[in-house]
Amino acid sequence: MANVVSEGAAVRRTRTERAELALETVTADPGAPDRLRRVLEQALVFAGAAFAGVYAPGADGVSLCLMESAGLPRTLYGLRDSYPADGRAPAAEAHREGRPVWLGPEELAGCPEARRTPSPDFSLAALPVPLDAGGCLLAVTESPGGFGTEDRACLELIAEAVAWRAPARAADTGELPADAFSLAMDTGRIEVGDGILDLFRIDRSEFDGKVETLLGRAVPEDLPALMSAVEADHMSLGDRELEFRIRQPSGPPRWLRLRGRLLPGGEGGPARLAGTVADVSTLRSDVTDVARVQRLAAALATAGTVKDVSQAVVAALHRPLQADRIALAELENERLVVTVLDPPEPEVWPELWRAEWRTEWPDAPVREMPTLAAALREGRIQIWPAGSELEPALAEVGPGGLAVLPLPAGGRMAGACLIGWDRPHDVGPDERALLTAAATLAGHALMRAHAFDAEHELVGMLQRTLLPRRLPKLSGAVAVARYLPTTAGLEVGGDWYDVIPLPDHHVALVIGDVQGHNAGAATLMGQMRTALRAYATEGHPPDVVVSHANRLLMDMETDLFATCAYVDVDMEEGSAWCVRAGHVPPVLRLPDGSVTVVETEGGPPLGVLGRADFPMTPLRLQPGTVLALTTDGLVESAGSDIDAGMDRLAHDLSAADPAHLGLVADALLAGAHREDDIALLLMRYDGMAVRPLREGWTVWRVPEAARHARRFTRRTLRAWEVPADDIDTVLLVVSELVTNALVHTDGQVRLDLTLVSRRMRVAVTDASPRTPMKPTSVGWEATGGRGILLVEAVSAAWGTLPVSGGKQVWAELGLDG
Repeated sequence: MANVVSEGAAVRRTRTERAELALETVTADPGAPDRLRRVLEQALVFAGAAFAGVYAPGADGVSLCLMESAGLPRTLYGLRDSYPADGRAPAAEAHREGRPVWLGPEELAGCPEARRTPSPDFSLAALPVPLDAGGCLLAVTESPGGFGTEDRACLELIAEAVAWRAPARAADTGELPADAFSLAMDTGRIEVGDGILDLFRIDRSEFDGKVETLLGRAVPEDLPALMSAVEADHMSLGDRELEFRIRQPSGPPRWLRLRGRLLPGGEGGPARLAGTVADVSTLRSDVTDVARVQRLAAALATAGTVKDVSQAVVAALHRPLQADRIALAELENERLVVTVLDPPEPEVWPELWRAEWRTEWPDAPVREMPTLAAALREGRIQIWPAGSELEPALAEVGPGGLAVLPLPAGGRMAGACLIGWDRPHDVGPDERALLTAAATLAGHALMRAHAFDAEHELVGMLQRTLLPRRLPKLSGAVAVARYLPTTAGLEVGGDWYDVIPLPDHHVALVIGDVQGHNAGAATLMGQMRTALRAYATEGHPPDVVVSHANRLLMDMETDLFATCAYVDVDMEEGSAWCVRAGHVPPVLRLPDGSVTVVETEGGPPLGVLGRADFPMTPLRLQPGTVLALTTDGLVESAGSDIDAGMDRLAHDLSAADPAHLGLVADALLAGAHREDDIALLLMRYDGMAVRPLREGWTVWRVPEAARHARRFTRRTLRAWEVPADDIDTVLLVVSELVTNALVHTDGQVRLDLTLVSRRMRVAVTDASPRTPMKPTSVGWEATGGRGILLVEAVSAAWGTLPVSGGKQVWAELGLDG
């Protein structure tokens, strides 16, 4: 432990002096184009800032405009591109009064910045800067307690070092220089000099003026960083510097450096990015400077999950540090949960990790590595040179040197990053600055991502509770369903599906989508699913089921509407009726592999028109046919219309093997865009192996009605060759159910008999919705109530179903013959 170098201690003791020295270095060249950006980056390194920006008076003289920024995007904290110079914003007050303004979360509650942001509580500082026309330095921190004493001293040094000078606009000088460009952010149209076209090997006569044409030449791995520079939503106004690669007809890719400034359009006009592009293939070094911090901040701004954050940090550190191993882990309840290993192969890592942490690298107690635990407690970057005496779990990570990078956020440790080298490696000043800045950025990003993951899991759990836990087993068919929540946000969606078994070997397949992604949509989804199931089990035909659901939604007086597709399938006959309410049509895959998008008539979405027609369309299902129902999230996206999506679904369904329906569902979802929720319901119709025997009879209301019912039943069962012993039991059930219906109800009574696979079903339908009650006890003197007890005693199962204003009482008996 004698060789331990505690960088954190040195930084804490002399932080202000180190900041002053760093500022002298970055301001040595007043003409450097990236001077202001490099000055602001020192706020990230030495003051613990998550964002730092310079506001200066605009050309109109009445507003303060953001001229340069560093760190996380300003939008995370509700900061604007400009403020009225005479307004009450902290930036305006510091500019007018020439004094610093320090605000914590409580004071910010009354400021324009007090809006809903993805970030937790934060503190803000506004310091005047020594510009001729005034201006201010605006900084944000997420550290508890805001900016401390040393933080404020460092910010004051940085404010004094700011001396912003407006760059010449590329588009203001008439014809663009050879290496210059000007990009309109609203249209994507770009003007470029001849030198840039030469770098991209594009002839002037062939260039269409679209930025996508140039982006198409970039190496795919560099596109995310490039998009962060050419999409205004992901960045603040100010200078940008980025290195990226473009593909060559032969040989390795060429490295280019983009330097530009995102400029406001003025008078409500669109912003534009103006700058230069140069070839740096021969100048580019393997180890970059603190400009890597800006690229890391851009990557972390778009990282949504813990894994995304971990991969962004590893990608930012691996190349400049020339590390052989990097592991990033979350800290949860004194356990390290490893999220990313680079390289990922288990044999590259210590044997102890593979033996005790298992091959999937789930988690490990921090107490197993006391040195690491001490580093996390102190919250300081620690570096051990080659040959340091460490526990095996750490020593084998970096035999040539090991750096432990605690990731602080919100007053606690969010995790740790372990960086190891195989050969002796001395960590230089630039590398230490990169590690210091990366630690703060990564810690806060990890906390936000952890909250995102937790909330996303909560949303997914809520959605799953509103959907069927499992699909029922069907006689003559197999059904599978899938649900994928959108990855574009955390709100729960309104997509649903259901499979509803109905009497007489019918089954209803339902899929729907409620407008919106919020708790209201989810609640309405649950109500609509329950309503459709209730109407279906009452025995209504499909068009009536959907009409009832439409009236129910209209009566709710909600602003939301819903679409759905409802298919009633007769398993015995292989026929179906389909009703659509503003939903995408079903798709059928026939046994020969051909696929058709069913041309079904459709009605309006539910909840739009009170008096709407929902016509039924007949479908014919052959054994081996696959019926696919989906929501529009699978077939429609921002870059593809619904017709192309339906054609793609039909093609993928045709190429799939229907023998494994679960694999078919997974294959159909493999290329989903996830811009919206997706529900998918598949059913393969196989046909019933045994066709049921059915007979029905309307019971006459005459004094000997029960005897006539028994005679009809005996004659039917003999024709079906049911053994005599079983006939007597069935006759008992028929007598009791028919008598009960005649005595306690009015109107028509009907008796239906069904025999399939040696299982007899007796069903008696009447016009009363009142369900027969089983008595809790029957005394010797009681004259009623014994019938239901007899039915229960001799039957395998019995129950009641609502049927069109009445009910059906049924009983099933197993036959011995």
